[in-house]
Amino acid sequence: MQSLQQQIKVYEEEIQAFQPQNAQELEAYRIKFLGTKGIVKQILGEMKNVPGDQKKEAGQLLNAFKQLAEEKWESNKHLQEGSNKKESNIDLSLPGSQVQMGTRHPLRMVENKMVGIFEKLGFSVASGPEIEDDWHNFGSMNLPEHHPARDMQDTFYVSQNPDWLLRTHSSSIQARVMENEQPPIRVVCPGRVYRNETISARAHCFFHQMEGLYIDKNVSFADLKQTLYYFVTEMFGANTKVRFRPSYFPFTEPSAEMDISCTVCGGDGCSLCKHTGWVEILGCGMVHPNVLRNFNIDPEVYTGFAFGMGVERITQLKYQVNDLRLYSQNDIRFLRQFESI
Repeated sequence: MQSLQQQIKVYEEEIQAFQPQNAQELEAYRIKFLGTKGIVKQILGEMKNVPGDQKKEAGQLLNAFKQLAEEKWESNKHLQEGSNKKESNIDLSLPGSQVQMGTRHPLRMVENKMVGIFEKLGFSVASGPEIEDDWHNFGSMNLPEHHPARDMQDTFYVSQNPDWLLRTHSSSIQARVMENEQPPIRVVCPGRVYRNETISARAHCFFHQMEGLYIDKNVSFADLKQTLYYFVTEMFGANTKVRFRPSYFPFTEPSAEMDISCTVCGGDGCSLCKHTGWVEILGCGMVHPNVLRNFNIDPEVYTGFAFGMGVERITQLKYQVNDLRLYSQNDIRFLRQFESI
């Protein structure tokens, strides 16, 4: 304790005698006494070596020393403030720099618009995990093991036992909705999906889908067509032509693909539509009875329709983007084209 008192007395005399002349000397004082490795910290650390019956007296002594060191710093801070003012060349009367405004990603803008259109028809939005099990992604969608339709989708598998994978379509969200809800069901399922494909201007290993599902009593193919007619009119305009072509999907029967008149050439023929005047935008159909049975929904009582489309394709047609890779390259020149939208 006596040694500690002697140390503090020496430092107190040094502090009292200190008279800084400029900001540099004041800063050196701060570092020496008040810095993270300064004398005040070191002295306070000596408390652990003080006997228990002397800690109260030592604490009062140390606090008084700390206060003295801080008061000397505070009483001379004007030197530092004056130095900062002299070094400042900022003219506060000048107008401020313009803040660069950001923008939403074009895919997000189009996805939000798509969701808004279907919400007007009473659809709610559902979501699900991007890492899925085989049942929700394939089995429940009428694609049992070794089904040839599985070859249509190159899959990223996370593990083989059990089978966990990156979802290949957002139909897995529909599966989880049917698993947890009873009809009537009316949902759209936007989300990112993954397929093991070579990246090019027309394909990517990940992309975005929006799928829709409506299950209730007496749902017909006419209801499906009218729903999609409304979507096309709202998204692309009333003059857009629509056609349906028979197709095959394991989870719908009957199935169809829907084309719209090319938004670039107006149906006259161009490279985007391969000079046909038509561009395919989605697949659709009536929900297969086996899919309904997989979720204990009686196909004799309920029917439903489903559809799925790529957000990238809709964005391509909406804004005439000719390279899918632009969506994920974060090229600021590309993204700034959407600032005013």
